[in-house]
Amino acid sequence: MSVGQEYLKVVRKQFLDMKMTAERAMEQLSDDELFYRLNEESNSIAIIVKHMSGNMISRWTDFFHSDGEKPNRDRDAEFINDWSTREEVLACWEKGWNTFFTTLNEITENNLLKTVTIRNEPHSVIQAIERQMYHYSYHIGQIVYIAKQIKSTDWKTLTIPRKK
Repeated sequence: MSVGQEYLKVVRKQFLDMKMTAERAMEQLSDDELFYRLNEESNSIAIIVKHMSGNMISRWTDFFHSDGEKPNRDRDAEFINDWSTREEVLACWEKGWNTFFTTLNEITENNLLKTVTIRNEPHSVIQAIERQMYHYSYHIGQIVYIAKQIKSTDWKTLTIPRKK
């Protein structure tokens, strides 16, 4: 296996693990808890999902041929809660991840050094993937942290429990 093939295999697995981690955290919450916000300046898990999905759809649609920040994306609207059900949240979540994985799975090692544009800035495909690795892991951490705070002593750990 070449270095490029190994890299793509590893990042695909990491992104899938990230998605599953957030899903395992969200599964522990009630429908109302998905919309919990500590205060007016905080985002709920539902809002984080909406933002991540908006980012994924913008960045990974027509990945090689258009800027990753699409003109039709309304980023500010991603931070407005206009949903009321778990089904809406999860449908948006799946739409974003499906868009992302469809494109990621089409990338070959021959594409890794090609140039794509995000916000009018050139990035190698590797750079674009790593930019999203950072961004998505940041928000997955927020989802897990919020869920853990909400569940408190009822939280079921997603990794190795303490003292085990």
